[in-house]
Amino acid sequence: MKAKLIIMILLVFMLSGCTYIQKARRTDALEIENANLRNRVAQLQKEKTKEVRQVYAEKDKELSDLEQAKRELEESLKKEIGEYKAKLQMTERGLVITFVSEIFFDSGKDKVKEDGKIALGKVAEVLNRDVPNSNIAVEGHTDNDPIKYSGWKSNWELSSARALAVLHYLIGEGQIKPQRLSANGYGEFHPVAPNDSVQGKQKNRRVEIVILPSKLSKVKSK
Repeated sequence: MKAKLIIMILLVFMLSGCTYIQKARRTDALEIENANLRNRVAQLQKEKTKEVRQVYAEKDKELSDLEQAKRELEESLKKEIGEYKAKLQMTERGLVITFVSEIFFDSGKDKVKEDGKIALGKVAEVLNRDVPNSNIAVEGHTDNDPIKYSGWKSNWELSSARALAVLHYLIGEGQIKPQRLSANGYGEFHPVAPNDSVQGKQKNRRVEIVILPSKLSKVKSK
């Protein structure tokens, strides 16, 4: 009887020992797994930090290019800016070059005038030299006077035709690659001033050439 008791006690100790060993092994395995996970997290954080730095580096380079283009345009368009026929603004969309429509077009027309061709030539030179990888949006805008005599169906058609006229000039004479360009007509629906005065209407009749930060657009779209 005493021998059986001793054997049972030994068996209990043996089983307890086996259980302890198994738990220890599982603990070691879990610690190894946790260590691997921590290393993986650290690696991912390192890669993410590198990616973020690359994005900011691209952003800084893009903004630097746009700032350079702005300085060049301020110099080359000094006459037009001085006569309040053009202005430059750095915005969230990119660098916006705004021209009053009168520099490009006669009333109700969509044929680019000689003064407009000179101004567009200056813009094209900077676009090709300083920001060759940026996309360009050409936007036409009008005041809210309804079409009466020029034959257009509405200000939508007039603003679109003017944007396209500028686009085609930039391609044909300015040698801008077509894939960099887009054109939109907004009619009277994006005013920058009230249409209750001659001065306000003149500000709303405009063509905007927007130099888009194309690299940033690609990053955001991912």
